[in-house]
Amino acid sequence: MDAAPDPITPEQFHDADGTDDWRVLYWGAHAFFRAGSYAAGARFVAAITALDEVVRHEPDVDLRHEGVAVKLISRDIRNLSTRDLDVARRISAVAREHGLAADVAALQVVQTAVASPESADVTPFWQAVLGYVRPNDTHLVDPLRRSSSVFLQPTDAVRPNRGRMHVDVCVPYDLVQARLEAALAAGGRLVDDSEAPDWWTLADAENHKVDVTAWIGRRSVRLEEERPA
Repeated sequence: MDAAPDPITPEQFHDADGTDDWRVLYWGAHAFFRAGSYAAGARFVAAITALDEVVRHEPDVDLRHEGVAVKLISRDIRNLSTRDLDVARRISAVAREHGLAADVAALQVVQTAVASPESADVTPFWQAVLGYVRPNDTHLVDPLRRSSSVFLQPTDAVRPNRGRMHVDVCVPYDLVQARLEAALAAGGRLVDDSEAPDWWTLADAENHKVDVTAWIGRRSVRLEEERPA
């Protein structure tokens, strides 16, 4: 069995050479490679899955007509690691060989946050109604990782005058300001920036809340691996 890899932070991942195609968001390092056709994307998927190090790492790979999305995280340590750096570089190299360009602007991860007292355990309800699994104490996820996750937010983290549900949107660190400006220009308002640059809280005209976040500089990928251990 291979030795466990060394964990790294999102900032270390982005500072490393050969990672320009990738951004750390919720659940790991993500990339999206534009393809001219479904067939071109399929050839790229076949090429990367022919690499032993990619197969051993078991990344999530999603093939669509528009292109191929890939997510990396080291399952054995449930965090980013030096192994993710190596695999990211190999996948990017194959993309270049196939003429596929990375599109960082296409990357985002969305989740729903549900807050409730610990004494009122709503987890069984949400797990049953969504058909989700629970990879850790604070999240429910689609077992096939197709749909947005649910963050079971502890009540003491809820700020005054906030609803008991809100949406979290994680975008690339270098695009977060553009996303904030677009939301404000579309009629949103800034509710709270006291936690920036970790996250900004926005609201629409009806006071529905959204937290917009980026992950560079975080010590670890706090949300861990989606797949149960």
